[in-house]
Amino acid sequence: MLFGWGKFWLVTVFDADQETVPSPTIWPSVVAIVPARNEASAIGQSVASLARQEYFGEFRIIIVDDHSDDDTAAIASHSGKENGAEARVEICAAGDLPPGWTGKLWAMNEGLKSARSEPAYYWFTDADIVHRPNTLQRLVSRAEWSSLDLTSLMVLLHAKTLPERALIPAFLYFFLQLYPPRWIAQPQARTAGAAGGCILLRTATLKKIGGLETIRGEVIDDCALAKRVKGSGGSVWMGVTRQSVSFRVYEDWKELRDMISRTAFTQLNYSAWLLGGTVVGLFLTYMVPVCLLFAGDIGARFLGIVAFALMTISFFPTIRFYRLSPLWALTLPFAALFYSYAACLSALRFWRGRGGQWKGRSAAAGLS
Repeated sequence: MLFGWGKFWLVTVFDADQETVPSPTIWPSVVAIVPARNEASAIGQSVASLARQEYFGEFRIIIVDDHSDDDTAAIASHSGKENGAEARVEICAAGDLPPGWTGKLWAMNEGLKSARSEPAYYWFTDADIVHRPNTLQRLVSRAEWSSLDLTSLMVLLHAKTLPERALIPAFLYFFLQLYPPRWIAQPQARTAGAAGGCILLRTATLKKIGGLETIRGEVIDDCALAKRVKGSGGSVWMGVTRQSVSFRVYEDWKELRDMISRTAFTQLNYSAWLLGGTVVGLFLTYMVPVCLLFAGDIGARFLGIVAFALMTISFFPTIRFYRLSPLWALTLPFAALFYSYAACLSALRFWRGRGGQWKGRSAAAGLS
């Protein structure tokens, strides 16, 4: 994995090489679509960051209020006015969720229908993310320069509480392991992935794949979208950034467990065999080396030391990305154990008809 798996562990940061990407001669039009459900605590800052984008082309913002029972819509509207973007910020209310659609995709689709005119790009971004003022410039520059159909950024997740420090870096590590960015960018590779918190998508490409309706029931909607785009011959690219930040805070272990378990069994195609294989694979790869450290046989102990050293080395760039103490790199076996537990819980919830729980909805396998 260290030497032959797309160098996923290097965590190539989008911000580092952006200076080498030239700006387009003509800036294309963009519409940002923000699905929001009960996001009163974060939506104001998110809208403000969008309103302050230093973009030189036509840019409009659509906030889709997905049946919130708090002040999400009012706060979003106030933030737009407060930041001088009242004319560019539109608040629309999502209609009732139809059968077969997941909530987020339905809200995104409602935003598409609310666009007054057709832009060159749609920018899908989450309601709990704050972007630097030059984020859209950099995304569009990258997409135009490299002729990308889908350009995505994995934003910086909150990693301040103890549970977050123990598990959030591992979330990025395992995600990049599943979807190595180098393989995503290779047209001949089958790997297709994206990070749903920040996706820039060409409108022509969205039309080509048949719109969001073709993935309407997907729980892992970002990667499903990337798969559709790449499968249609489109080019996909994903990077990692520290300049777009998620404000979603996980105060305790339970919240993080539920976040992981929401999509874990979906990722495994709801297969008990794949679940079993994954748990065994995580145990052999990340926990057996720790056990071997205490083996009586010196050869086994040596193998344990080598394997543990390699896994720690591979985890260190992710720890450095989050600016944590290097000692946190030693916690990867614990994170693997926790993720195994969350995956098993995800399967159990699915079998009980409660899969994909998110903000009062159960989306897995078409449940709602």
